[in-house]
Amino acid sequence: MPPEDTAHPAPAGPPRERPASLDATARKVHSEGMDVTAEPLSLLRERTSMKWRSYPRDVLPLFIAEMDYPLAAPIADALIDAVHRNDTGYVAPGNDLGDAFAEFAGSRWGWRVDPEQVASTTDVSVAIVETLRGLIQPGDRVVITPPVYPPFFDLVAEAGGRVEAVSLLHGQTGWTLDLGALERVFRAGTRFILLCNPHNPIGHPHGIEDLTALSEMAARYGVTVVSDEVHAPLTQPGIGFTPYLTVSPEAAEHGICLTSASKAWNLAGLKCALIVTASERMRETVTALPQEVAWRTSQFGLIAGIAAYRHGQPWLDGVLTALDANRHLLGALLDAQMPGVGYSAPDAGFLAWLDFGTLGWGDDPSVVALERAKVALSPGPMFGAPGAGFARLNFACSPEVLSEAVSRLAAAI
Repeated sequence: MPPEDTAHPAPAGPPRERPASLDATARKVHSEGMDVTAEPLSLLRERTSMKWRSYPRDVLPLFIAEMDYPLAAPIADALIDAVHRNDTGYVAPGNDLGDAFAEFAGSRWGWRVDPEQVASTTDVSVAIVETLRGLIQPGDRVVITPPVYPPFFDLVAEAGGRVEAVSLLHGQTGWTLDLGALERVFRAGTRFILLCNPHNPIGHPHGIEDLTALSEMAARYGVTVVSDEVHAPLTQPGIGFTPYLTVSPEAAEHGICLTSASKAWNLAGLKCALIVTASERMRETVTALPQEVAWRTSQFGLIAGIAAYRHGQPWLDGVLTALDANRHLLGALLDAQMPGVGYSAPDAGFLAWLDFGTLGWGDDPSVVALERAKVALSPGPMFGAPGAGFARLNFACSPEVLSEAVSRLAAAI
């Protein structure tokens, strides 16, 4: 997928947490006996994915949502086994993906998923387009909440809808849904919302209070909620992630969840996403989609996804520990070298939303970062109007690479 918005300093808030020392956070991390560390640049530059083929070798690529960690062993083993048995055909209509995801969702979030209400397709972007096509009429308005994953703008249009942007609120406590503005557009006739939870680029899992209020409004105005929850497994321990379909009986009735193992286990190139429902009405919507939607699922993506959900949790926990160290390391580095940059450590994912507004780097600071510092970031304006003055940084890398990136950016001021 392509890489994924106001030019104002971040509001004052509590001091950022600092690691005990920068050296300590740079050490190898541990979780349940599993160490997960990023590969060295010499190996990473042998990869042929978009992250490592978009820029010259002197650029540190911290833009697109790919992680620098090695593949989880259970996933690698499952793929290698498939190659050895020449298992490269079409996906079978009856497979274990629904059961595997239900097991994972139950153990991770206490979410009781009916495996019969789990369908699959190529990736979350395709799931968004095809789900919306099955729900909306041409020209219908679909709410998105900038700053938000940039393809949302195009995916709504591809499905035949019109984007209705309702920006998040930005205050002392961070970014939140603007429930008042959402109710106004629902009252005016908008009947669909494409939710991002946890929210990309700010790494915010929407709280149960906001989600409950949204579900009540959706039920009151006849709104369907399509919730992209691909970053959910990357929510930090102790934070808590709430799947939208679990919020209330009303949410289960009018909601559809779209997710994948792609972000949490770094499998974007393998192409397998899930469409999860919890009501007969929404199940019928998914069942009515063209047969080709399911046939587009990749056999390798399916195999990898099942292995991830069933056997990949120890690896995932190790990654979360590494990301926890890096999100705080980034705060410490910015405090020490770039105190004018606004940053709040995300509670989910590996993406940092950085406010360069006080530096005078313009609406798109990523241009300056690339030209002066040789650091590739995602342009803030791509995420919608609130992204002016911002850029997104991917910190799923080694502490050494992260430290080098901040040093280069600081030197460019």
